[in-house]
Amino acid sequence: MALTIEQQPLYNTLPVGQDIMFTLKEDVIVATKYNVKFVAYVYIDDGVGLFTIPANLVATLKVTPNNRGVGIFSFNSILESYVEPQQEGVDFGGFSFSQFQGNNYSTDDPHPIHIIDKLCCNKKVAKYFQIGFNIEYTDTLNSTTVNTLQSNLNSEQYLFFNGVLDEDDVLKFQNKNYGYNLNLKKLVMNSNQCNFLTNAPTTQYARLTDYGTFSFLNFLNVGTNSFQVGTDDATINMVKYINITLYNSSGSILGTAIELLSIGANGGWNTNNNSASTRIMFAGVFPANLDGWSTVWDTHKANVSYYTVEAFDDEDNNISQTYTINIIGNPCKGYEAIRLTWLNQYGTWDYYTFNKKSIKSLQTNRTSYTQQSGTWNGETFRINGYKGGKKNFRVNSKQLITVNTDFLIESEAVWFENLINSTEVYMLNGYDTYSNIANYGMTNKFVTPVTLTTSNYVTKTKANDKLIQYTFNLEKTYNKRTQTV
Repeated sequence: MALTIEQQPLYNTLPVGQDIMFTLKEDVIVATKYNVKFVAYVYIDDGVGLFTIPANLVATLKVTPNNRGVGIFSFNSILESYVEPQQEGVDFGGFSFSQFQGNNYSTDDPHPIHIIDKLCCNKKVAKYFQIGFNIEYTDTLNSTTVNTLQSNLNSEQYLFFNGVLDEDDVLKFQNKNYGYNLNLKKLVMNSNQCNFLTNAPTTQYARLTDYGTFSFLNFLNVGTNSFQVGTDDATINMVKYINITLYNSSGSILGTAIELLSIGANGGWNTNNNSASTRIMFAGVFPANLDGWSTVWDTHKANVSYYTVEAFDDEDNNISQTYTINIIGNPCKGYEAIRLTWLNQYGTWDYYTFNKKSIKSLQTNRTSYTQQSGTWNGETFRINGYKGGKKNFRVNSKQLITVNTDFLIESEAVWFENLINSTEVYMLNGYDTYSNIANYGMTNKFVTPVTLTTSNYVTKTKANDKLIQYTFNLEKTYNKRTQTV
């Protein structure tokens, strides 16, 4: 009686939005026994090697053998409920804290992920899973005694994260197994052609007051996770540091490069501890994130025209493309700049500052009633001018916002498809002198949820459209508060 896994994911690092399928086979029991069910025990945890703990068992599934006598399981719907966007900073076990203005993250002093000073682990974006398989059956058709194999057949341990891939991404088949090669998407940092976890162009624009993060896969190696972070000669498969180099308008370097080391004191991590929390990291690399902690930035920011962002491994090899962030001023003509952040397809965040014309309006719904005139509960009846007639009982108002991009290049136009398809969109407020959490608090200050109401998106090209520009319509998700009569 040999239960075997006939088909499983080809790679051990999985976007949860892909098909995560397992096929089971057992010839003898299926052919000779009754009431046969293949059984799957789903274990999920933050760390490797902890799947025998009963608390980590999240689901038990059973399927009947199909016409070919095999059991086919799909685990997407279960797994995707255990990962979610990283909204806040992290206290990683008391050893590594994300910071905002030098203040460690805590439940009493939380801060949004977008405004971190340096680095941050994840708590919700990535997890590990393992499946234990078995088969149950009865010896006779009407028997109530259910038999199983003496022990489970365990799958490998897989890292999954809150990402999706496109239907037209290349699938690789090998020995019945299949999967998406993240190296082909250049999402695993191991050469100077690789990307952070974004489809954003390598040239971006931001004001000095703009916050934002870059994110990346970390601590992967071929032996356990099917992909490798860092070059072949790297001692540890990690992003050791992020290098930020400042330039003036003449292209001359300002000061020394800012070296953002991935260590606990900076909110990062520099050893492989087998935790999913360190497998995806966030780096605060936009201008406002650099304020206060980098003396190089504070000294030269008034003269910075642009700066570059690159990742390096522990052998000082460049393992990412060079990203350029150009500094832009506040919009001309009195326009209000509006910065959006949205959840991209890899489960992390993208950013764009809409610097052109924006329009704000109110959409109002009123509930009214007719009030009797005069006073009826006093000693005398009295006519009052403020009583009587039609009155508004409640007023519900939503703020509507229309934003316009700057003129774009074609790669930016394709990138904005991620915004249209995103399930999480927010307005992100910038740095100001009242940002200190000790004195002013954090709630509602930096992040405002909005809904994108634009439903149609046409990918524009230079050939078809000459100048590429987009208009998006937004709606704040909260009603404006009014008094209730």
